Amino acid sequence: MGSFSLHSSCLAKPTLRWSNDCFQNLNSLKLPALQRRPNFHSRKASKVLAFYGLKSPPYKLDALEPYMSKRLLETHWGEHQRGYVEGLNKELEKNDILYGYTLDELVKVTYNNGNPLPEFNNAAQVWNHDFFWESMQPGGGGMPELGLLQQIEKDFGSFTNFKEKFIEAALSLFGSGWVWLVLKRREKRLEVVKTSNAVNPIVWDDIVSQHFQFVFRDILLIR
Repeated sequence: MGSFSLHSSCLAKPTLRWSNDCFQNLNSLKLPALQRRPNFHSRKASKVLAFYGLKSPPYKLDALEPYMSKRLLETHWGEHQRGYVEGLNKELEKNDILYGYTLDELVKVTYNNGNPLPEFNNAAQVWNHDFFWESMQPGGGGMPELGLLQQIEKDFGSFTNFKEKFIEAALSLFGSGWVWLVLKRREKRLEVVKTSNAVNPIVWDDIVSQHFQFVFRDILLIR
């Protein structure tokens, strides 16, 4: 499961990548229920700290050129994301209560219902960047699958309107942050949302009563 995402530091001319595993027919989609959040407070800490590693993008660093240069990818992945990974591991050395969680779980528990713990920013930025790199592929582009395209046209009027709204959200995002295409679970409606700094939609499932549900593994990259 996933969403479209865009980091505000990657702005210029647009290019699209839609994965081949989009919905064949979004109109017949049966939304899966969100997994119940683990009871983090009752979970016993692991005796051994499993450090988080810096995952490599699933392609060569120059594979996204000319839309994302090798140097830009080296900077964002090899420097910025590496800093988040190293910062997170240093923070976890001081807090054994958080040992042993998956990265998804760690992001949710450190968000702490809107009162983030010190570890949240680094954990969430590691997750965001992993998702960002894995959502792209060399030679991507074109239109989304029919089911997704129909839903976009239904909710935004046209694919062009969606792109304009997504780009507008990115350009109007103040400071650092991300732009996502999510599905409003109750209304079964797509919506473009902005998050500031490290926040991402996976932390909202408890706060908004499972109001948003990820359904895509695609990306709109605006560089």
